[in-house]
Amino acid sequence: MRQIDVNQTIDNASFTPFHWKVLFWCSLIIIFDGYDLVIYGVVLPLLMEQWQLNPYVAGLLGSSALFGMMFGAMGFGMLSDRLGRKKTIIICVVLFSLTTVINGLATNPWQFGLLRFIAGLGIGGVMPNVVSLMSEYSPKRSRSTLVALMFSGYAVGGMMSAGLGIWIVPNFGWEIMFYLAIVPLLVLPLMIKFLPESVAFLMAQNRQEEARSLLQKLAPQQQITTNDQLVVPPTNVQKAPVLELLRGGRTLSTLMFWTAFFCCLLMVYALGSWLPKLMSAAGYELGSSLMFLMVLNIGAIVGAVGGGWLADRFSLRSVLVSFFMLASASLVLLGYPHPMWLLYSLMAVAGATTIGSQILLYAYVAQFYPASIRSTALGWASGVGRNGAIVGPMLGGTLLALALPHQMNFLALAVPGAIATLAIALVGRGQVLHQSAPDGQVAANN
Repeated sequence: MRQIDVNQTIDNASFTPFHWKVLFWCSLIIIFDGYDLVIYGVVLPLLMEQWQLNPYVAGLLGSSALFGMMFGAMGFGMLSDRLGRKKTIIICVVLFSLTTVINGLATNPWQFGLLRFIAGLGIGGVMPNVVSLMSEYSPKRSRSTLVALMFSGYAVGGMMSAGLGIWIVPNFGWEIMFYLAIVPLLVLPLMIKFLPESVAFLMAQNRQEEARSLLQKLAPQQQITTNDQLVVPPTNVQKAPVLELLRGGRTLSTLMFWTAFFCCLLMVYALGSWLPKLMSAAGYELGSSLMFLMVLNIGAIVGAVGGGWLADRFSLRSVLVSFFMLASASLVLLGYPHPMWLLYSLMAVAGATTIGSQILLYAYVAQFYPASIRSTALGWASGVGRNGAIVGPMLGGTLLALALPHQMNFLALAVPGAIATLAIALVGRGQVLHQSAPDGQVAANN
């Protein structure tokens, strides 16, 4: 009887069709998630006109999904450590897709806001779980690249929402955009059939036969048989997984991750909400906000995939520190007059190093913590970070209300990037490294 180390088998596996399947389904779920998240910005102008919304109420409606995402990320992140990644992902997909479809039937702002909050629970809950699942099944040498590639589906979903919106909303009304969210429900049976469960969860549930079958597909060269015994390094996780984030010398790193998530999401949502208005106030003719959204998201995809590739060859921490420094620099430069080609280039850099950094942060957290508390770590980091997403649009509105000089607006937006740079530089400092730590995440990329 052989004893096969599950973590080593996954870390050292060659890329197989099984990996492609996991990447495909996780990316597709993230694309659906991104579409549902961006949809509000696409329909907002028509909603404000149809329901006679003032900016304050419109802002509250926009924040409702973000509040839902905050609670969903923390709640479903912890729940998946008990129910399993697959079951929790399915619950979240049903929740945000069904609620978004029903949202198209809303007849007043309060119905709309409540449904957006519920949809936000599912949107936020999906994120930590697909990142955790993709990270768990990725070979160690390409883990950052695969997680970043998967997460760039958010930008793809956002561009799909914007692209469809410019054609559908003026011609058919805003409701159709929400009805299209039925697509994830239509592919749900295939998702249930082909999306694999977490091996770590199967092992924790003593479901060795299912874990053995998945590992055989993942590493066919191992020729795993029913006589082989699967083993995973022991963990010391107690019944309160949130407290585990602060044990084993992880307190400083956990707090720094939360700080970086907060600052990064603040920049992302402040830019997404107010950059066109800030630039218009400075006298630039940027054209439609859709073109800006395209440039920003194209930059995000390049930054995420390129950053993941760099992280697999250097380290996630060094890449993130560099990205946050570039984010701050590009935002400061956006505050000065430039030719249009340079302005769009700076926008792309800002997208690559803000949205791209957010994606890389998920990859870093997924690799830093043991598998047994990975979803909890991702959920809490994402949940705390959602406060930054809520503050970001408010900050942009405050800056406009203060009528500061153009350069000062962007200097204020660059400050969170500087704080995030320092926070990531401190991750892992003074970390107590245990040789028995699962997956070697604690030491990874430090």
